[in-house]
Amino acid sequence: MVDLKEHLKEFGMKNCPIDNGLKIIGKKFTMHILRNMLLLKQKKFNEFLRSIEGINTKTLSLRLKEMESEGLIKRQIIDKRPLRVEYSLTEKGKSLEPILVQMAKFSLKWESKKIFPKEKPMTVTQVFGTERLSKIWD
Repeated sequence: MVDLKEHLKEFGMKNCPIDNGLKIIGKKFTMHILRNMLLLKQKKFNEFLRSIEGINTKTLSLRLKEMESEGLIKRQIIDKRPLRVEYSLTEKGKSLEPILVQMAKFSLKWESKKIFPKEKPMTVTQVFGTERLSKIWD
């Protein structure tokens, strides 16, 4: 078993599991892309570009490359005319769904008036119709 105090003495917080997770998914727009892939079943560059507020082509391209290199998504070239590129979640990427659900629960519990100013606080199931975001369009 790892002794946390010894680990921190040797490595500091740079080898913290939370820090490592944030390095993978904490960059701006990464969670938006994951959300859209799970919730909206988006696969194409232009779908992300149109639906993620404030993102530009350069940032989107960079995030998709980073997510692919981290093993969260895979990139597939569709060999038809015209050539197309589609992205899909890997098992590693799909495993982040519970984190998105927990983020939604946190937001609905503590900040629901920002999301639904005219409504009383709601649950994830009331908002999305399910606890599993990936089941919405299945």
